[in-house]
Amino acid sequence: MSSHDGGKVWFVTGSSRGFGRVWAEAALRRGDRVVVTARDVSSVEDLVAQYPDQAVAMTLDVTDRAAVFAAVAQGVERFGRLDVVVANAGHGLFGALEETTEASARRQIEVNLFGVVWLLQAVAPILREQRHGHVLITSSFGGLISFPTAALYGASKYAVEGLGESFAQETSDFGVKVTLVEPAAYVTGFGSAGEQTEPHPAYDAARARTGKVFAEMPVADPAHTDRAVLDLVDMAEPPLRLLLGAHVLPLVVGTYEDRIGSWRSLESVAVAAQ
Repeated sequence: MSSHDGGKVWFVTGSSRGFGRVWAEAALRRGDRVVVTARDVSSVEDLVAQYPDQAVAMTLDVTDRAAVFAAVAQGVERFGRLDVVVANAGHGLFGALEETTEASARRQIEVNLFGVVWLLQAVAPILREQRHGHVLITSSFGGLISFPTAALYGASKYAVEGLGESFAQETSDFGVKVTLVEPAAYVTGFGSAGEQTEPHPAYDAARARTGKVFAEMPVADPAHTDRAVLDLVDMAEPPLRLLLGAHVLPLVVGTYEDRIGSWRSLESVAVAAQ
């Protein structure tokens, strides 16, 4: 159904670098058609030059709701439908909560949460009418476990996890599939392009604890995720969640085992509150 007429049609936000770029290129290489979007459209124009019949590039700031709706409408007008929607645009704010300014906190939530909300709202009626479509939301293993000096980033990804899970349940009646993609540490340019708070020395120890976790974690190449994502979008029954990066699985599973153990140890307290 979704793979006829020249392969799948993708709509990808945050296509300028990292995962969005890798996945858009992988789709184009195999003959799919892709609407590539970025805040700076010049960063993706080379894809259109290389694949003039398959790719169309659009300038898009995902925090602009009207612009998101307009870009989605243009994409559908160009290619006739949407098979794969990738909510990948993101922003990274790193620093202790006390150090975080209101403007920085709002920016983090506007991009990572509301940017996804606007995209899902824009594509929902299209996917509902089509009775098919697969939405990929770039979350993070940082949306499953938290780290010191990444509170707002973690909050945005935890929120996206809940958002995506509910959206999946809301749209399952229409044949829509949703997958929260949860990458480990990859060299995407994301960290260097992120925002750092003004550091307070009181949080140096907390910063060092996070630094130690990431120093011990192998950093992978995002190009290695292309096969996994193509396999994912070709699945008849894709999973709701997909971790990317083998080294992160024990960390996430261990964290959740600790949570379950804590809940069970306090079962008598929970029951008494009934």
